[in-house]
Amino acid sequence: MTETAAEEGRRLTVFLVDDHAMFRAGVRAELGVHVDVVGEASSVAEAVARIAATEPDVVLLDVHMPDGGGRAVLDAMRRTHPQVKFLALSVSDAAEDVIGLIRAGARGYVTKTISPDELAAAVRRVADGDAVFSPRLAGFVLDAFAARPDVPVADPELDQLTNREREVLRLLARGYAYKEIAKELYISIKTVETHVSNVLRKLQMSNRYELSRWAADRRLV
Repeated sequence: MTETAAEEGRRLTVFLVDDHAMFRAGVRAELGVHVDVVGEASSVAEAVARIAATEPDVVLLDVHMPDGGGRAVLDAMRRTHPQVKFLALSVSDAAEDVIGLIRAGARGYVTKTISPDELAAAVRRVADGDAVFSPRLAGFVLDAFAARPDVPVADPELDQLTNREREVLRLLARGYAYKEIAKELYISIKTVETHVSNVLRKLQMSNRYELSRWAADRRLV
C-alpha cells in the first residue's frame, strides 16, 4: 500500500495543468506556502509526460484545454499511475463537465472561485483519499450516480460543440457581454465572436436569445 505524504512526514507534492500561464503562476504562488509544486504543463501531451516523470501526490487539472482537456490527461494516466490523485480546478461549473471528470477518475472538482486556503485544504483532503467538491457541484455527482433521468449526460446537439464553444455558450446564456466573456476566458473579443458564430451555425439558431433558451432548457446555465 502506498503511504500518504502525511504518513511519510513530508510535504505534499502538487502538479499544475492549465493552459493559462498567468493562472498557473498565481496558483503556484498561493499554494507554494502549503505544498511543493513540482511541475506544471499547458497541454495534454506535456502534462502526461511530466506527471509521469514527477509522480506528484495530487494533480490540479483544468477541464478545458485546446488539445483535449483534463479528461484526456486522466484517460492517459489512470492505468499507468493509479497512485496519483486528480482534483479538477475549472472555471466551468456545468454538470456534464463535473460528471465527466469524476467518471474519468478525478477525486474531486472545485471551481476557480475557490480561495487559496480552501484550495490548499482541498488538495490535502484529496491526497488523503477524500472526495472534494464545491458545494453546488456535489449535487450533480449525487444525481448522476443515482441515475436520475434529469441529469444531462449525453446530448447529440451539445456534442457538436467544442469545449471552448460550450464555455462561451454558457457565459453568453448567463448574460455576459462579449467583452466580459473574453476577460473570463482569457481570449480576444474577436475569438468570442467567432465561437458564437460557430455555435449559432452548428445549432441552426439565429441569435443569442435562442441560444440562451436552448442552454437553459438543458440546464447548462
